[in-house]
Amino acid sequence: MRLGIIADDFTGATDIAGFLVANGLGTIQLNGVPDAAETVTADAVVISLKSRSAPVEQAVAESLAALEWLMARDCEQVFFKYCSTFDSTPQGNIGPVTDALMAAMGETLTVICPALPVNGRTIYQGYLFVGDVPMNESGMRHHPVNPMTDANLMRLMEAQSEGRAGNVPYAVVERGPDAVRAALQELKAAGVRYAVLDALNAEHLKTLGAAVSGMRLVTGGAGLADGICMADTDGLGDPSDAEAAGRPGAGRTILLSGSCSQMTNRQVAAYAAAAPVVRVSVDEAIADTDAYATRLLDEVKAVEGGAYAPLVSATVGPEALAEIQSRLGAQAASAAVEDLFHALTRKLESEGFQTFIVAGGETSGTVSQALEIGGFHIGPRIAPGVPFVRAVDKPISLALKSGNFGQERFFFEAQDLARAAPAREGQ
Repeated sequence: MRLGIIADDFTGATDIAGFLVANGLGTIQLNGVPDAAETVTADAVVISLKSRSAPVEQAVAESLAALEWLMARDCEQVFFKYCSTFDSTPQGNIGPVTDALMAAMGETLTVICPALPVNGRTIYQGYLFVGDVPMNESGMRHHPVNPMTDANLMRLMEAQSEGRAGNVPYAVVERGPDAVRAALQELKAAGVRYAVLDALNAEHLKTLGAAVSGMRLVTGGAGLADGICMADTDGLGDPSDAEAAGRPGAGRTILLSGSCSQMTNRQVAAYAAAAPVVRVSVDEAIADTDAYATRLLDEVKAVEGGAYAPLVSATVGPEALAEIQSRLGAQAASAAVEDLFHALTRKLESEGFQTFIVAGGETSGTVSQALEIGGFHIGPRIAPGVPFVRAVDKPISLALKSGNFGQERFFFEAQDLARAAPAREGQ
């Protein structure tokens, strides 16, 4: 196994898996820590956990269990994958999980690089940018679970981990892989444990991919994995062959949105102008989850049959989100929406829905768990970081979208792609 990825949520897992497949790397995604006896034949394996917002002890334990499974299969390089917007406050799990993986592997230095320039996530002097603004000035400051109020990745890592962080600035990256390796050695000699890597474009990612090729443990976003593949093309296959098994089926389709990101709000608004949208009431979800899920199912069935499938949306803007959270509590509101989508997903599957297009990391996790899918084949890309995936053990296809990914017509584009490239019979 060339590359083993431990991803802290389901959209992050499909995000990185999509980039690997697009580079021709045969990839399997497994949901949850696999059984010790499970065997997989692939160049890369992505283990998707739901650990981003879990209690720290749970996140560490699951990540170490995933590491043990990968190392038992002689995995050449381990990659801890988190979101390109970092999504981890000073109380978050990225630092503790990184420390646990480093200790288990006997490593004293690793890299931190959530950059994904193709989606506007860049790192400059150790600061993470979303588009042309620092992360803490973007919509991420309103994130309902992990509001990001600091763009400095060194400070964020040091606040939640056991060691010091340093920066490999873009001026060093510009000089090539050897310069980056030398900078990493200097940081290591100075006692730094976490090297934040600047990256402003795809060429920087390729440089960084070459520079970290000999490291046993790296951490970051899908962009760094893309860079690793770009820097080492030996043995990579045809991307169209790699994605064939993950092409979506032609079954009944439903869209589910729990993300309240700026982009998802724009995507829901664009969709509502031309297709049916069923709005979610958090109050009703809290009052009686199962009964409300049944009513939503009836609403979905009543508006089926048009050119595009119904969208069930809990997406609201910042002001409405603040009102809900102040009245019901942020954690209670978030849990209620997750529980509702879990119950609704089970009912939708029992009604014969087979294609699920999902927006939001937490929503994607709860939908995948409700469907009880053991793993995915990775299919064609809808947008950077968002491929279609197809269950390995049942005729279910999904698109799992991180909140800010995709363009305004993403929900239309996903369905158009599914119609244009259905899975072959028997896949």
